[in-house]
Amino acid sequence: MLQRIQTIYLLLAAGVSGGLIYVFELWQTEDGVKVFANHTDYVFAAFLTSAFFSIVSIFRYKNRKSQFMLGRLNIILNFFLLGFFVYQSLNVSGETAVSEKGIGMLLPIVSIVFLALANKAIKKDEDLVKSVDRLR
Repeated sequence: MLQRIQTIYLLLAAGVSGGLIYVFELWQTEDGVKVFANHTDYVFAAFLTSAFFSIVSIFRYKNRKSQFMLGRLNIILNFFLLGFFVYQSLNVSGETAVSEKGIGMLLPIVSIVFLALANKAIKKDEDLVKSVDRLR
């Protein structure tokens, strides 16, 4: 059942985590160098892991509980990524390393929104199946 709405949300979350990291910079240094996610190994790995969890969750449609669990795990991963960006942007004193923040720092927020919408739709499907099972 790949034609459900949570598939669209999970594809959008995977696109944000796996594709838009090459388009939007995370920050710009004082020298004017734009830093993308693939320039930092652990940030790049976190974004790709988030995209991988979204793709795997799409194909776990027969087991809604594991699909829901993967969504929650992915949300937690994106919160850690967002926390790292907030820490990095606030911990740097003055203009030493991060001169301008880029829109790429907000990508985990967009991904979290899509994942929350997907989890809401998965929960709705699970409740519907439970209500039909009660009628049998």
